[in-house]
Amino acid sequence: MRIAFMGSPDFAVPALRALHAAGHDIAAVYCQPPRPAGRGQKETPCPVHRAALDLGLEVRTPTRLKRDTAQHEAFAALDLDVAVVAAYGLILPRAMLDAPRRGCINIHASLLPRWRGAAPIHAAILAGDAESGVTIMRMEEGLDTGPMLLKEATPIGPDTTVQALHDALAEIGARLVLRTLAEDPPAVAQPEEGVTYAAKLTKEDGRLDWSLGAAVLERRVRALNPWPGTFFECQGDQIRVLAARVEPGAGAPGTMLDDAALVATGSGALRLLRLQRPGRAAMDAEAFLRGFALPPRGGVLG
Repeated sequence: MRIAFMGSPDFAVPALRALHAAGHDIAAVYCQPPRPAGRGQKETPCPVHRAALDLGLEVRTPTRLKRDTAQHEAFAALDLDVAVVAAYGLILPRAMLDAPRRGCINIHASLLPRWRGAAPIHAAILAGDAESGVTIMRMEEGLDTGPMLLKEATPIGPDTTVQALHDALAEIGARLVLRTLAEDPPAVAQPEEGVTYAAKLTKEDGRLDWSLGAAVLERRVRALNPWPGTFFECQGDQIRVLAARVEPGAGAPGTMLDDAALVATGSGALRLLRLQRPGRAAMDAEAFLRGFALPPRGGVLG
Protein backbone atom coordinates (compact mmCIF):
# COMPACT_ATOMS: atom_id res chain seq x y z
CA MET A 1 0.00 0.00 0.00
CA ARG A 2 0.94 3.62 -0.42
CA ILE A 3 1.36 4.97 3.11
CA ALA A 4 2.24 8.07 5.06
CA PHE A 5 3.76 7.29 8.44
CA MET A 6 3.26 9.82 11.23
CA GLY A 7 5.13 9.38 14.51
CA SER A 8 7.93 10.86 16.59
CA PRO A 9 9.27 8.91 19.64
CA ASP A 10 11.01 5.56 20.05
CA PHE A 11 7.62 3.85 20.45
CA ALA A 12 6.84 4.47 16.77
CA VAL A 13 10.14 3.26 15.30
CA PRO A 14 9.42 -0.52 15.23
CA ALA A 15 6.19 0.11 13.30
CA LEU A 16 7.97 2.28 10.74
CA ARG A 17 10.69 -0.32 10.23
CA ALA A 18 8.14 -3.14 9.99
CA LEU A 19 6.10 -1.33 7.34
CA HIS A 20 9.23 -0.63 5.33
CA ALA A 21 10.48 -4.23 5.63
CA ALA A 22 7.06 -5.52 4.51
CA GLY A 23 7.45 -3.65 1.22
CA HIS A 24 4.83 -0.95 1.68
CA ASP A 25 5.40 2.23 -0.31
CA ILE A 26 6.05 4.86 2.36
CA ALA A 27 5.45 8.11 0.49
CA ALA A 28 6.44 10.39 3.38
CA VAL A 29 7.24 10.28 7.08
CA TYR A 30 5.80 13.04 9.29
CA CYS A 31 7.37 13.73 12.68
CA GLN A 32 8.10 16.50 15.16
CA PRO A 33 10.76 19.03 14.10
CA PRO A 34 14.31 18.76 15.48
CA ARG A 35 14.64 20.37 18.90
CA PRO A 36 17.53 21.45 21.14
CA ALA A 37 18.83 18.58 23.27
CA GLY A 38 21.79 17.71 25.46
CA ARG A 39 24.27 19.96 27.19
CA GLY A 40 25.09 21.83 24.00
CA GLN A 41 21.39 22.27 23.11
CA LYS A 42 22.15 21.09 19.58
CA GLU A 43 19.18 20.73 17.22
CA THR A 44 18.44 16.99 17.35
CA PRO A 45 16.00 15.02 15.19
CA CYS A 46 13.50 12.75 16.96
CA PRO A 47 13.88 8.93 16.84
CA VAL A 48 11.43 8.48 13.93
CA HIS A 49 13.21 11.20 11.95
CA ARG A 50 16.54 9.41 12.39
CA ALA A 51 15.04 6.03 11.48
CA ALA A 52 13.40 7.47 8.35
CA LEU A 53 16.69 8.95 7.17
CA ASP A 54 18.38 5.58 7.73
CA LEU A 55 15.72 4.01 5.50
CA GLY A 56 16.08 6.68 2.81
CA LEU A 57 12.55 8.02 3.27
CA GLU A 58 11.26 11.55 2.75
CA VAL A 59 10.75 13.35 6.07
CA ARG A 60 8.33 16.21 6.71
CA THR A 61 8.39 18.16 9.99
CA PRO A 62 5.56 20.73 10.02
CA THR A 63 5.16 22.73 13.21
CA ARG A 64 1.37 22.95 12.85
CA LEU A 65 -1.40 21.32 10.84
CA LYS A 66 -4.81 22.47 12.04
CA ARG A 67 -5.26 25.60 9.90
CA ASP A 68 -2.42 25.15 7.43
CA THR A 69 -4.22 24.50 4.15
CA ALA A 70 -0.92 24.17 2.29
CA GLN A 71 -0.05 21.20 4.50
CA HIS A 72 -3.50 19.70 3.91
CA GLU A 73 -3.03 19.97 0.15
CA ALA A 74 0.50 18.54 0.25
CA PHE A 75 -0.78 15.58 2.28
CA ALA A 76 -3.69 14.95 -0.12
CA ALA A 77 -1.28 15.13 -3.07
CA LEU A 78 0.54 12.06 -1.77
CA ASP A 79 -2.41 9.99 -3.08
CA LEU A 80 -2.38 7.65 -0.10
CA ASP A 81 -4.14 4.39 0.58
CA VAL A 82 -3.75 4.91 4.33
CA ALA A 83 -1.88 6.92 6.94
CA VAL A 84 -0.42 5.12 9.96
CA VAL A 85 -0.10 7.27 13.10
CA ALA A 86 1.85 6.35 16.25
CA ALA A 87 2.45 8.99 18.95
CA TYR A 88 2.89 11.73 16.36
CA GLY A 89 2.32 14.72 18.62
CA LEU A 90 0.08 16.87 16.40
CA ILE A 91 -3.71 16.64 16.02
CA LEU A 92 -4.81 15.78 12.48
CA PRO A 93 -7.59 18.00 11.10
CA ARG A 94 -10.58 16.59 9.28
CA ALA A 95 -9.09 17.42 5.86
CA MET A 96 -6.14 15.12 6.56
CA LEU A 97 -8.14 12.39 8.29
CA ASP A 98 -10.32 12.07 5.20
CA ALA A 99 -7.56 12.27 2.55
CA PRO A 100 -6.29 8.63 2.40
CA ARG A 101 -8.61 6.14 0.73
CA ARG A 102 -8.72 3.93 3.85
CA GLY A 103 -8.44 6.84 6.24
CA CYS A 104 -5.94 7.17 9.08
CA ILE A 105 -5.27 4.42 11.60
CA ASN A 106 -3.63 4.87 14.98
CA ILE A 107 -1.40 2.55 17.02
CA HIS A 108 -2.56 3.30 20.57
CA ALA A 109 -0.70 1.85 23.57
CA SER A 110 -3.66 0.70 25.66
CA LEU A 111 -6.68 -1.57 25.55
CA LEU A 112 -9.23 1.04 24.58
CA PRO A 113 -11.45 2.51 25.87
CA ARG A 114 -9.21 2.30 28.96
CA TRP A 115 -6.49 4.95 29.00
CA ARG A 116 -7.29 7.26 26.17
CA GLY A 117 -4.94 10.23 26.13
CA ALA A 118 -1.28 11.16 26.27
CA ALA A 119 0.36 8.75 28.75
CA PRO A 120 -1.41 5.37 28.60
CA ILE A 121 1.67 3.22 29.32
CA HIS A 122 2.51 5.10 32.50
CA ALA A 123 -1.13 5.21 33.57
CA ALA A 124 -1.55 1.43 33.37
CA ILE A 125 1.36 0.82 35.77
CA LEU A 126 0.36 3.67 38.08
CA ALA A 127 -3.14 2.23 38.42
CA GLY A 128 -1.88 -1.29 39.15
CA ASP A 129 -3.53 -2.75 36.04
CA ALA A 130 -2.95 -6.47 35.49
CA GLU A 131 -2.55 -6.00 31.75
CA SER A 132 -2.03 -3.47 29.01
CA GLY A 133 -1.91 -3.81 25.27
CA VAL A 134 -2.25 -2.15 21.90
CA THR A 135 -5.37 -1.12 20.03
CA ILE A 136 -5.33 -0.30 16.33
CA MET A 137 -8.17 2.13 15.72
CA ARG A 138 -9.53 4.17 12.87
CA MET A 139 -9.00 7.82 13.70
CA GLU A 140 -11.69 10.45 14.02
CA GLU A 141 -11.68 13.95 15.45
CA GLY A 142 -12.33 12.91 19.08
CA LEU A 143 -9.47 12.05 21.47
CA ASP A 144 -8.83 8.32 20.89
CA THR A 145 -12.53 7.72 20.35
CA GLY A 146 -12.41 6.00 16.95
CA PRO A 147 -13.64 2.48 16.20
CA MET A 148 -11.28 -0.40 16.95
CA LEU A 149 -9.77 -2.68 14.31
CA LEU A 150 -7.47 -5.04 16.24
CA LYS A 151 -6.33 -5.50 19.87
CA GLU A 152 -3.65 -7.50 21.63
CA ALA A 153 -3.03 -7.67 25.39
CA THR A 154 0.13 -8.29 27.40
CA PRO A 155 0.43 -8.82 31.18
CA ILE A 156 1.87 -6.28 33.61
CA GLY A 157 3.85 -8.10 36.28
CA PRO A 158 4.70 -6.87 39.79
CA ASP A 159 8.17 -5.81 38.59
CA THR A 160 7.26 -4.45 35.14
CA THR A 161 8.85 -1.06 34.47
CA VAL A 162 7.52 1.54 32.09
CA GLN A 163 10.50 0.98 29.78
CA ALA A 164 9.89 -2.77 29.59
CA LEU A 165 6.17 -2.27 28.93
CA HIS A 166 6.89 0.47 26.38
CA ASP A 167 9.22 -1.83 24.43
CA ALA A 168 6.78 -4.75 24.50
CA LEU A 169 3.90 -2.58 23.30
CA ALA A 170 6.00 -1.04 20.53
CA GLU A 171 6.70 -4.51 19.12
CA ILE A 172 3.05 -5.53 19.44
CA GLY A 173 2.02 -2.35 17.65
CA ALA A 174 4.37 -3.07 14.76
CA ARG A 175 2.98 -6.57 14.37
CA LEU A 176 -0.67 -5.50 14.68
CA VAL A 177 -0.46 -2.71 12.15
CA LEU A 178 0.88 -5.13 9.52
CA ARG A 179 -2.05 -7.45 10.24
CA THR A 180 -4.49 -4.57 10.02
CA LEU A 181 -3.29 -3.55 6.57
CA ALA A 182 -3.25 -7.14 5.33
CA GLU A 183 -6.59 -8.27 6.79
CA ASP A 184 -8.68 -5.08 6.70
CA PRO A 185 -10.68 -6.17 9.79
CA PRO A 186 -14.13 -4.73 10.44
CA ALA A 187 -14.29 -1.69 12.71
CA VAL A 188 -15.96 -2.13 16.11
CA ALA A 189 -17.19 0.88 18.08
CA GLN A 190 -15.58 1.43 21.46
CA PRO A 191 -17.88 0.60 24.39
CA GLU A 192 -19.24 3.54 26.32
CA GLU A 193 -18.40 1.94 29.67
CA GLY A 194 -14.86 1.71 30.98
CA VAL A 195 -13.51 4.94 29.52
CA THR A 196 -10.51 6.38 31.40
CA TYR A 197 -8.03 9.13 30.52
CA ALA A 198 -4.26 9.28 30.91
CA ALA A 199 -3.29 12.93 31.28
CA LYS A 200 0.01 14.32 30.06
CA LEU A 201 2.68 13.98 32.74
CA THR A 202 4.57 16.83 34.35
CA LYS A 203 7.79 16.93 36.37
CA GLU A 204 5.82 17.46 39.59
CA ASP A 205 4.07 14.10 39.07
CA GLY A 206 7.35 12.48 40.08
CA ARG A 207 7.48 13.99 43.59
CA LEU A 208 7.10 11.17 46.14
CA ASP A 209 4.37 11.88 48.69
CA TRP A 210 5.14 9.66 51.68
CA SER A 211 1.53 9.92 52.89
CA LEU A 212 0.55 7.60 50.03
CA GLY A 213 0.76 3.83 50.48
CA ALA A 214 4.01 2.00 49.80
CA ALA A 215 2.44 -0.03 46.97
CA VAL A 216 1.30 3.17 45.26
CA LEU A 217 4.73 4.76 45.61
CA GLU A 218 6.51 1.66 44.31
CA ARG A 219 4.31 1.72 41.20
CA ARG A 220 5.18 5.39 40.73
CA VAL A 221 8.87 4.53 40.74
CA ARG A 222 8.32 1.84 38.09
CA ALA A 223 5.98 4.02 36.02
CA LEU A 224 7.78 7.37 36.02
CA ASN A 225 11.42 6.51 35.34
CA PRO A 226 13.28 7.63 33.34
CA TRP A 227 10.82 10.52 32.81
CA PRO A 228 9.65 12.57 34.62
CA GLY A 229 11.55 10.66 37.32
CA THR A 230 10.53 10.06 40.93
CA PHE A 231 12.24 12.10 43.63
CA PHE A 232 12.30 13.56 47.12
CA GLU A 233 14.27 16.45 48.58
CA CYS A 234 16.97 16.13 51.20
CA GLN A 235 19.69 18.58 52.35
CA GLY A 236 18.78 20.90 49.48
CA ASP A 237 19.27 18.20 46.84
CA GLN A 238 16.60 16.57 44.72
CA ILE A 239 17.27 12.84 45.13
CA ARG A 240 15.95 10.57 42.40
CA VAL A 241 14.61 7.15 43.30
CA LEU A 242 15.18 4.68 40.45
CA ALA A 243 14.15 1.44 42.15
CA ALA A 244 12.25 0.58 45.33
CA ARG A 245 10.55 -2.33 47.08
CA VAL A 246 7.55 -2.60 49.39
CA GLU A 247 8.41 -4.00 52.83
CA PRO A 248 6.65 -4.33 56.19
CA GLY A 249 6.98 -1.37 58.51
CA ALA A 250 5.00 1.40 60.15
CA GLY A 251 5.54 4.94 61.32
CA ALA A 252 4.69 8.52 60.54
CA PRO A 253 4.95 9.06 56.75
CA GLY A 254 8.50 9.95 55.71
CA THR A 255 10.13 8.56 58.87
CA MET A 256 13.32 6.54 58.41
CA LEU A 257 12.72 3.10 59.91
CA ASP A 258 16.35 1.95 59.74
CA ASP A 259 19.73 3.15 58.51
CA ALA A 260 19.42 1.41 55.13
CA ALA A 261 16.84 3.60 53.41
CA LEU A 262 13.57 2.09 54.64
CA VAL A 263 10.93 4.83 54.69
CA ALA A 264 7.53 4.72 56.42
CA THR A 265 4.58 5.62 54.19
CA GLY A 266 0.86 6.08 54.65
CA SER A 267 0.53 2.29 54.50
CA GLY A 268 3.55 0.02 54.88
CA ALA A 269 7.16 0.96 54.13
CA LEU A 270 9.24 1.54 51.01
CA ARG A 271 12.83 0.32 50.73
CA LEU A 272 14.79 2.69 48.46
CA LEU A 273 17.06 0.48 46.34
CA ARG A 274 18.68 2.75 43.78
CA LEU A 275 19.27 6.50 44.16
CA GLN A 276 20.85 9.39 42.29
CA ARG A 277 21.99 12.89 43.24
CA PRO A 278 21.93 15.71 40.65
CA GLY A 279 24.91 15.48 38.33
CA ARG A 280 26.05 12.16 39.82
CA ALA A 281 25.83 8.55 38.72
CA ALA A 282 22.96 6.36 39.90
CA MET A 283 23.98 4.00 42.70
CA ASP A 284 22.59 1.13 44.70
CA ALA A 285 21.42 2.42 48.08
CA GLU A 286 24.32 0.89 50.02
CA ALA A 287 26.91 2.72 47.91
CA PHE A 288 24.83 5.90 47.84
CA LEU A 289 24.62 6.03 51.63
CA ARG A 290 28.39 5.83 51.97
CA GLY A 291 28.64 9.24 50.29
CA PHE A 292 25.40 10.94 51.28
CA ALA A 293 23.66 10.87 54.65
CA LEU A 294 19.92 10.46 54.71
CA PRO A 295 18.27 11.25 58.07
CA PRO A 296 19.08 8.64 60.74
CA ARG A 297 16.55 6.15 62.06
CA GLY A 298 13.63 8.16 63.41
CA GLY A 299 14.44 11.18 61.24
CA VAL A 300 12.07 12.41 58.56
CA LEU A 301 12.63 12.82 54.82
CA GLY A 302 11.39 15.85 52.93
